[in-house]
Amino acid sequence: MGIKSFQGQQVGEVNKQAEKITVRDCMSQNMILFNKAQSIIEVVEILIKFRVSGGPVVDDQKRVIGIISEGDCVKQISESRYYNMPMEDVSVEKYMSKEVNTISPDVSLFDAANLFLKSKRRRFPVVENDRIIGIVSQKDILRAALMLKGFSWKHKK
Repeated sequence: MGIKSFQGQQVGEVNKQAEKITVRDCMSQNMILFNKAQSIIEVVEILIKFRVSGGPVVDDQKRVIGIISEGDCVKQISESRYYNMPMEDVSVEKYMSKEVNTISPDVSLFDAANLFLKSKRRRFPVVENDRIIGIVSQKDILRAALMLKGFSWKHKK
């Protein structure tokens, strides 16, 4: 006997409104931005103070030119110790990641979640007309998904 269907029984109806939620609806517009001339020490202080793991590096026109993360800062600390070099003189530009993946504000919540899974990134700068308008993190996607659970997925108590 052959298999008739690979799709299991569907539970509940898919909410059409849930499919329309975009990155713009869940992104954070309150961002911490860095510039390439900032010192690594200043970046570390900001990351600790605001409890964030990194952020976009932008130019004067708010165009994204890089990302600086905790990992980038740890790398600099390790190298400064190894080479016995002062950290105060080192700028973000030397350690930031220059290959930046950005996301459009019009991407759906579900496509954004899939992009996070494929890229292994923790955050994406949200860019419109070549300018940063927000940042979306995995936590933002989770927060939006929690708000949807009662509307688009069956929730067992």
